[in-house]
Amino acid sequence: MAVPKSKISTSRRGMRRSHDRLTAVNYQEDQETGEYKRRHHIDLKSGRYRGKQVLEAKGDY
Repeated sequence: MAVPKSKISTSRRGMRRSHDRLTAVNYQEDQETGEYKRRHHIDLKSGRYRGKQVLEAKGDY
């Protein structure tokens, strides 16, 4: 069984875990509807992506 040879300090452990954090989701305002949507994703309400109709619009809920 693997056993560490020495204690890992909290500083070193924190530096190793520095990339494990969650990133904030990047939202931007839609130019046509004014609602917030994720970048590079289809707007499911209107069914549009980059000004083109891609899916059928679902409408308001």
